[in-house]
Amino acid sequence: MPTYRVSFNGNIYIGAFIFTNDKHTLTPLDASEKLISIAKEILKTEILKIKIMDSPILGILIVGNNKGIILPYLVRDEELKLIKDSVGDALNIGVLPSKKTAVGNIILANDKAALVHPELDSKSTKLVEDILDVPVEKGTIAGVPTVGSVAVVTNKGLLVHPETSEEELKFLGEFFKVKVDVGTVNFGVSFIKTGIVVNSYGALVGERTTGPEIMRIEQVFDIAGG
Repeated sequence: MPTYRVSFNGNIYIGAFIFTNDKHTLTPLDASEKLISIAKEILKTEILKIKIMDSPILGILIVGNNKGIILPYLVRDEELKLIKDSVGDALNIGVLPSKKTAVGNIILANDKAALVHPELDSKSTKLVEDILDVPVEKGTIAGVPTVGSVAVVTNKGLLVHPETSEEELKFLGEFFKVKVDVGTVNFGVSFIKTGIVVNSYGALVGERTTGPEIMRIEQVFDIAGG
């Protein structure tokens, strides 16, 4: 099955704890063996257990694509070394100089483009461009500046906040070069990032995510029947 309902130690906001691209999935140190097994099967990636800033909320503290990953400036030296030793040959790794540490919430990226918080400084914006190797634009989605919290994008699709306008949908689809649609997770939650971990192969969703929400997810990300 391409989509699987899970929780992280009983927490349905699975997207706050896990980062994935098409090759690597980063999970907290205390991720259960069952969750690791499911993630391997559904996302079809290598699994790396790590922590960032001594915290398990990796989905909020990391952003990336298949070219690179970006970490917050408060990442500890030993945490950075572990990541570099584990995936440094496969990915560019950068540390965002911005004081905004919720990197996964302020940046939305796939292999084609990155949309960033409208107040992100120019030095940080340039780092995003260099590490992820994509063009970068500043903007909001549905009036929300933390664009990474209200949308999730892969190289196949983009799911966004239900109040996203038609004009925004058109821009986002053209910018990220994927099909785009509105949706929710976990029985109506519009901050989509919190309830989903998705790549080109499959998706992990929070346990309260409904059948219709999963159908929309599988259609948008083109993983139905995968």
